[in-house]
Amino acid sequence: MTLNSEISRFVTESLPFWGKLSEKQQHILLNYTTQHHYCKGEAILSNAFECIGLLLIRSGTMRIYILSEEGREVTLYRLSKGDICILSAACVLKSITFDVCIEAENDCDVIQIASSAISLLSSENIYMECFIYKLAAERFSDVMWTMQDILFTSFDKRLAAFLLDETEKAHSDTLKMTHEQIAKYMGSAREVVSRMLKYFANEGYVSLFRGGIRIINKEKLRALLMPAVS
Repeated sequence: MTLNSEISRFVTESLPFWGKLSEKQQHILLNYTTQHHYCKGEAILSNAFECIGLLLIRSGTMRIYILSEEGREVTLYRLSKGDICILSAACVLKSITFDVCIEAENDCDVIQIASSAISLLSSENIYMECFIYKLAAERFSDVMWTMQDILFTSFDKRLAAFLLDETEKAHSDTLKMTHEQIAKYMGSAREVVSRMLKYFANEGYVSLFRGGIRIINKEKLRALLMPAVS
């Protein structure tokens, strides 16, 4: 597929190492680049044996998560417009040994650079190789932060932080999210989420309605995040 000038420009502007590639390497990279559209909820990567390549997000949001044998999902992080997904090309990184799933959180337009091109060019170009490993290290930091949060932060604080963060992203105090969706994002059980939201509602932090939550007292939610005073 021949890329139009707009897509080609997006690719060249998104990759910091572009100017360090030879003309031949630039030609190879563009030849192995395609554009895709994913609908909300569609699986982008769901097979442990897949390695689809580097993903450059033009629009939308994608969710990267791990899935237990029992079917429990733990969201590691989310990526949005302008971000680059490296774990979709995990086969290029020999040190990455865990499997992830990726889904379109809403409609996404994505530029995909095939893993074969990533593998070839990163072995030839030190600037590209350094970028790939720097990006992997940043995402691994995101994963470690999530694991630390799950393991060492009480659930009421985690839920309060999640709600505040989501309202900031949505620019609205009303979140159209089900308890099941929140549980997936937070790596918890729906029953646990429902129980804590009911407590928040009783305390006057939020009000609940079918298919959503309205934040009515952000100050009280923020107070939950403050360290206890001895």
